[in-house]
Amino acid sequence: MRALLARLNPFKTREAKRLAFLFGVVYFAQGMWYLPEQTITIVLKDRGLSASQVADFALIAWLPWFVKPIYGLLSDFVPLFGRRRQSYFLLTSAAAGLTGLLLAWGNWIATGQVWTFNLFGLTTFTVVEGFALFFLMALGLAFTDVLTDAMMVESGRPLRLTGAFQSAQWACITLASVLVGELGGQLAETRSLRTAFLLAACFPLMSLSMGLTFVRETPARASRAAFLETWKAIRATLGGREIWLVAGFIFFFWFSPSLGPAFLYYQTDTLGFSQQFIGRLAALGSVAGVVGAVLYAPLSRRVSLKSLMHISIALGTLSTLSYLFYRGAASAVIITVVFGAIGMIFNLGFLDLAARSCPPHVEATFFAALMSVLNAGTKLSENVGARLYETVGYERLVWISAVMTALTWLLMPLVKFDQIDARAREAAGAEAAPAS
Repeated sequence: MRALLARLNPFKTREAKRLAFLFGVVYFAQGMWYLPEQTITIVLKDRGLSASQVADFALIAWLPWFVKPIYGLLSDFVPLFGRRRQSYFLLTSAAAGLTGLLLAWGNWIATGQVWTFNLFGLTTFTVVEGFALFFLMALGLAFTDVLTDAMMVESGRPLRLTGAFQSAQWACITLASVLVGELGGQLAETRSLRTAFLLAACFPLMSLSMGLTFVRETPARASRAAFLETWKAIRATLGGREIWLVAGFIFFFWFSPSLGPAFLYYQTDTLGFSQQFIGRLAALGSVAGVVGAVLYAPLSRRVSLKSLMHISIALGTLSTLSYLFYRGAASAVIITVVFGAIGMIFNLGFLDLAARSCPPHVEATFFAALMSVLNAGTKLSENVGARLYETVGYERLVWISAVMTALTWLLMPLVKFDQIDARAREAAGAEAAPAS
């Protein structure tokens, strides 16, 4: 058994293990940002907001994640203190942690339909100013995410470990989701928003410590030659069809209308689930997601990219249809566990597609761009789904989502997956040769 596990383990060298540990810890810290999410949703629901209004709030809060290419361009073009990644990483993770502490330190007070935000007992802000702090925390985390992914693509491609590194990242972010589900349910039950923010703020500071000790980077200087090389790579990629087709393919798959915040309304109002039980369901789904991430690591090295996409669309369609049977506690547990594992596999398939599609020298920019497309598709799907939930109901929404997911098959012939796969292998060989 030990020999089998050793053979399946993709991280053979000390360097690969160091990188996997770095990426895993940073992604775990990012996963803990979701800790206040359930509490925020139920508090807004208590204040009388509809599912679509809560979805609007979530969409605005996620805006920093939709403009990730800007962070990638800044990191690719303009080294900070002689580093393209580490200096920005330290700055943004520190900003996210400190902003989160300010949110925790402040006191949210609900008065009728108006919220105020009292900081240090001295100044009272409206909810708009308090929300601005939440927005800045998201900005710091999104920038840190771009830098982590850039390092993952740069170091993973020569080792042919982009899929394996992403499996490690998402196993860890999903482990964080176990804590988010369990603790988030308890905090939502007691409406403990301050505690949720305090706990969430500690984890970007964990990323800060990882940036100080584990990030190793060759010094870089801003020069005209480097600028031109980067600019040529961007122009060449944007001038081709491939990156646009990949972006459209990713967006279409993730845009299929989903339940999003409306699902909590269905669980609470229709099924009568408690907040603690909803949180434990999320924790169970996250445990299953870790299993899916572990399974994807060897799968990504043995199955072609095109086959992975076929598998992802099939799993996405079937798992969405399973929510037609989401009728009580027993079915909720079964569907949550199965979907947790399956959802992680097709999620990683699309992330791997994005990583393999990135051109050299501008990894941060284009991986960030594709992740922004994925994030925008996901959040817009939740927003549209919340509105459909209010107009057509739960069952029809599930059918619409499943059909939209299946229609992604029609786009498969447009994307040259075999060429992307072959080019990624060639780039890996070319980048690995100088290193060896």
